[in-house]
Amino acid sequence: MTPTSWLLLQRELRLAMRRPVDAGLPVAFLLLAACLFPLGLGPEPEQLRRMAPGVLWVLALLASLLSLHSLYAADAQDGSLDQLLLPPHSAWRLAAVKALAHWLSHGLPLLLATPLLGLMYGMHSDSLGLLMLSLLLGTPSLSLLGNLAAALTLGLRNGALLNLLIVLPLAVPVLIFGSGAVGALEAGLPVDGHLSLLAALLIGALLALPAATAAALRIALI
Repeated sequence: MTPTSWLLLQRELRLAMRRPVDAGLPVAFLLLAACLFPLGLGPEPEQLRRMAPGVLWVLALLASLLSLHSLYAADAQDGSLDQLLLPPHSAWRLAAVKALAHWLSHGLPLLLATPLLGLMYGMHSDSLGLLMLSLLLGTPSLSLLGNLAAALTLGLRNGALLNLLIVLPLAVPVLIFGSGAVGALEAGLPVDGHLSLLAALLIGALLALPAATAAALRIALI
């Protein structure tokens, strides 16, 4: 990471620490929603354990979308976004750092809260470890997708709703392979294919989405 990128990352993390409610809201949503599912599905342990990977992956996806509208909106309102895109700064670098900061401040707390919820749903240790690994591979892709959606809807009315409509269809493959890895393990099937596809999706997102986000930012500020 270059010194400029490191300074940008420090700035983003400091701004996130000044808004603890924005960073804590996804975790609170994940915990509360996960606690409500057993009330609706019933207390049968085997059913909860079987549904836990899909439930936790869906909740992690929805929780990661709660703060997307603020990724670029505050910077655009106070004019700092224009300054950050001036030379020698790079729009690609800004987009990549924004996605990394979003994952560190929102995706990583969700990942750390997952073991508690997995134990609450009665997941076995090996299944819980695989779920953590799948989230580790999949949640950065969600942050990159959300970063692109936030840039595409910058300055638009009802941008938060449009973010959901953009990200949710694109995130379906990540959701399928992430939750499917744990299901394959519990069925006694190989899980390497699911993890490889998650890693491939992450690599593709890292290569393509920051550049697409940079282009969307330039268009939004014209």
